[in-house]
Amino acid sequence: MDIRLTEAEAIALHYYRAAHRDGWSALVQAIADALADLDAVERHAAEQGRLVSHGYARGRLNG
Repeated sequence: MDIRLTEAEAIALHYYRAAHRDGWSALVQAIADALADLDAVERHAAEQGRLVSHGYARGRLNG
């Protein structure tokens, strides 16, 4: 029988195995990684926003 995991199940299984089958540790690590990724995306978006903002200010025409 071939069992196919969803992407979420495969990720959860990876964390579970990496945590030596400690479900709580796996959950905590998965959440910590997700929060770190979210923080990185937010920092990147903020930086992109500053670049766009400066670009419009430099390209402004008077009159």
